[in-house]
Amino acid sequence: MNLPHQQRFPWNLDWNLLRTFMVVVEQRGISKAADFLGLKQPTVSAALKRLEYSAGMQLIIRKPNEFTITRPGQVLYTECAKIFGSISQLPSLLDIDEAELRGHLSIAITSSVVSEHFDDILNQFSIVHPHVTYSFSVNESDDVATMISQNRASLGICLLSKIPKNLDAMVLYREYFGLYCGARHPLFHAPEITPDDLRGDPFVAFQTEAEGKPLEAISRLRTKLGLANTWRGVSSSLNEIRRMIMANIGIGALPLHVAQRDVEAGRLRQLPPFHDLPQVDIYLLSNPGRRQSDAESTFLAACRKSLSATDLAERTYRA
Repeated sequence: MNLPHQQRFPWNLDWNLLRTFMVVVEQRGISKAADFLGLKQPTVSAALKRLEYSAGMQLIIRKPNEFTITRPGQVLYTECAKIFGSISQLPSLLDIDEAELRGHLSIAITSSVVSEHFDDILNQFSIVHPHVTYSFSVNESDDVATMISQNRASLGICLLSKIPKNLDAMVLYREYFGLYCGARHPLFHAPEITPDDLRGDPFVAFQTEAEGKPLEAISRLRTKLGLANTWRGVSSSLNEIRRMIMANIGIGALPLHVAQRDVEAGRLRQLPPFHDLPQVDIYLLSNPGRRQSDAESTFLAACRKSLSATDLAERTYRA
């Protein structure tokens, strides 16, 4: 008996096509995907056509200077990412030893997370479970949340404007942001600085300072102080924001405890105001729908135990 198309699809599909399609979407083009996969462009193009033929619909609109993912393509990409996340778990799920905890922790993290408490958790866990391995991938906060939602990492550490649905979130630590200038800035050696001295000054900004993003409070502070109307430099990386501040491209915001070492070394100077500064929570994200390996479940349990035993005030970094 002939099966209907929906039932024949998984039996006739070449699963490698899904991986290729996922890379094409993430690389935003066939040529970039070919470079990423180490294949020739016609090979990737032919794979995409085969997948579209199997699906019976167009997944990507390909025209000169245009790359658009269709609605079915968006749905398929989301499912491909979930499949990839599940398959990537298999080595950890199969790495079982009755005598010793083994496995791998893949952690998606935003740039320059500085937390002694998290480092202590890692240290203690690595001592007790020496056969567990780790990998860290640095991503923008939105991408970290997406990776955890798509089951592509064990856990995530990032900023959040709101808790994503279907994910578990714990406040890992809290930090405060202040404004800073570098040694090349005219105000760096000024005896005194008032908020009015900053009016109209150029600034550099994190991409997540936009409205509705996790660092929106910094944008409101700049508006209150009357800084320039638009940024002169922008980045998703704290290290690059720091670089632009030191190069005097503009003043910018940094976490107080992260900038403290540069202040003590004479590379940065904190600018007013010094009170009622933007407060930001850094979250530990996990996916309750993920089939966790023994290493992942044990590590998350250790995180929950440690964070529950430590008051948030002790995990709040001001300087």
